Amino acid sequence: MDTDEGYDPSVWSRMANELGLQGLVIPEEHGGSGASWVELGIVLEEMGRSLLCAPFFSTVVLAATTVLESGDARAMRELSGIADGSTIATLALTEESGLWEEHGIELPASKGEGGYVLNGRKSYVLDGLVAHLFIVPARTPEGVTLFLVRGDAPGLTRHPLKSLDLTRKLAAIDFTDVPAEVLGAVGKGWGVLERALDLAAVGLAAEQVGVAQAALDMAVEYAKVRIQFGRAIGSFQAIKHKCADVLLDVESARSAAYYALGAASQRTGELPAAASLAKAFCSDASVLATHENIQIHGGIGFTWELAAHLYYKRAKSMELYLGNPIYHRERLIRHIDAARIERSEVETDA
Repeated sequence: MDTDEGYDPSVWSRMANELGLQGLVIPEEHGGSGASWVELGIVLEEMGRSLLCAPFFSTVVLAATTVLESGDARAMRELSGIADGSTIATLALTEESGLWEEHGIELPASKGEGGYVLNGRKSYVLDGLVAHLFIVPARTPEGVTLFLVRGDAPGLTRHPLKSLDLTRKLAAIDFTDVPAEVLGAVGKGWGVLERALDLAAVGLAAEQVGVAQAALDMAVEYAKVRIQFGRAIGSFQAIKHKCADVLLDVESARSAAYYALGAASQRTGELPAAASLAKAFCSDASVLATHENIQIHGGIGFTWELAAHLYYKRAKSMELYLGNPIYHRERLIRHIDAARIERSEVETDA
């Protein structure tokens, strides 16, 4: 995390070539394994547990998923590079507003003789400093359109941003007449993004479960060995209550995440609601677990000698990323209301 790049290239290469992680959910015809989101969720949970410093979420969960959801045959050729680890990609969606919704996309795309060019700025781009390929949603007269932009494209500049989570790098990307290639259909980008963001929220929820479980394990282990007043602090009722509350939330979060992973794998109509449910609950659970871990450790929990603060910072950043719990609870309510109206209309017709 102390490097400018934010990852170890040798570890990244081993992940791709020895473990096949980057190609896990990429179809076999594009160099991947063709596994489901259930398998990917298991991997993401362990990555959260270990606070992995690597551009995996941006490349696989955001970028590769968006390409797959677009169904663009020409763009699918980029997937082989992602699967073998030679391509780092990311989704440059949010702008200065930080909104994860359609009306938050204001960057304009104009059409010239040689194709489309982009002008403007994208902010809070995960792994934007090292990405070889960007997926950029922009405004065209037809609506939101997705574009592929090469990392070495003329007019593209990157600026590092300071972030709370030191284990993940954020960047601002400036576009000045940057040439861009349409991904999917012109004006149809938001529908693709909605599906991709639902899947990404499910993946992030699985990672949050790993972070929360690691924090709980760390707290319980410390409570067993820290002696105060001649007793292990884990024998004190106040500490027992903290650990019990965290355990309940972690197990509930795991159930929510696993349910959402099942919906993602089967592509059921419940996916949008399940994604928002999991993201909201797992965000709260991971923040609680990492906060209580610091509290149980006491004074040493606030120091750099332990990784407790890194888990807390990862949890807080993930709480906001892809929309905070309030946003996802409101979204969940909208999905529930829409489903209720649809059922009512069907019953009326019957």
